Amino acid sequence: MSFDHFDLDPRCLDLLEAQNIVTPTPVQEQAIPLVMEGRDAVAIAQTGTGKTLAFVLPGLTLLARGKLKHNSMLVLVPTRELCVQVHEVVRDVASTMGIRSTSIYGGVSLERQTRDLRKGCHVLVATPGRLLDHMSRRNVRFDHLQILVLDEADRMLDMGFLPDILRILQKLPEDRQTLMFSATFPDAISRLSKRMLRDPERVSAGEIEKPVAAVRQLLYPVRQEHKSRLLLELLEKEDPGPALIFLRTKIRTETLAHVLKKKGHNVAQLHGDRSQAQRQQALDGFRKGKYDILVATDVAARGLDIEGITHVFNYDIPPNPEDYIHRIGRTARAEAEGDAITFVTPAEFQALGAIEKALGHNIPRDEWDDAPRVLSIYRPIKPKRGTARRRASSRRLLRRR
Repeated sequence: MSFDHFDLDPRCLDLLEAQNIVTPTPVQEQAIPLVMEGRDAVAIAQTGTGKTLAFVLPGLTLLARGKLKHNSMLVLVPTRELCVQVHEVVRDVASTMGIRSTSIYGGVSLERQTRDLRKGCHVLVATPGRLLDHMSRRNVRFDHLQILVLDEADRMLDMGFLPDILRILQKLPEDRQTLMFSATFPDAISRLSKRMLRDPERVSAGEIEKPVAAVRQLLYPVRQEHKSRLLLELLEKEDPGPALIFLRTKIRTETLAHVLKKKGHNVAQLHGDRSQAQRQQALDGFRKGKYDILVATDVAARGLDIEGITHVFNYDIPPNPEDYIHRIGRTARAEAEGDAITFVTPAEFQALGAIEKALGHNIPRDEWDDAPRVLSIYRPIKPKRGTARRRASSRRLLRRR
């Protein structure tokens, strides 16, 4: 199948051809026809599956067929970085069709955004908190809204944006098309979809994607109080190129950055309390080699595309397999190799088991001094006794002290 089958605006097709985008991805193949029909839809799709074009191409096609009005399409996203990334796609397509767009997110000047909003645009990409700021100041109205998109819906709920989303919904016309894109479909997403969408069609782009083979995964059992010592030992031993270290909270990120700086490392930070200027400076400096380590919360797990990262450290193991896949996918990009090293404490055995079950195998372990015993609740199915496969599988079973 090609994009010609979808009755998209010819200008969209010309742009796709110019960018050598020929074959739609599974989520595009399933979602685009539904959007073109004006249906509400829930699409389960991982980052990197082409979901942005799955709503941008048909959404802008529908807008272009009618009379363009201000704020006809709203795309809500959870983070500043994703807001910038999604708007780049929207802008590239919209600019060929005479459609104006803008992005609204925190950490930058309200005044500049106010000018852009009052000047008028047709498509708005926004984070919930900053959008509410502008709505409370009466800088933006949605009287003519036709299409609402919730991108990375599960991430928005994880980050506590549900109250903001519900407040925004109260100000939107009920007669609209609503699209929801999510990497997972937990009960909270199911409830929200029933509340927001009208008879939605649900499509799925497949199971959780697996890490590329070029990512070498390794697990270190460790007690919480020994993590920083273990990390410093590994940094000295591995001597990594650009390294990305993920933590759970902003405070822990700040603390670890301070420890690493005291040990002579060039470190940048990326988390929700940093201003947009600070976040952009950290990313630019990391890309250009000014910093050899970037410590970050999961705000960097999605939408961060930096080539050359040799190591990803999960200083704090992520709570679910999806975040694990996104995190370690920041290395081994562009056909390079990379290492993904995860720390796990005894209390985190359930998170470890869920990740290993999604991967389909136990993550190889390494031991170090003072390593505690950490069980895994996942056990791979054992092949028949006496086969070479059995012997290979047994070598992957957890080593116990």
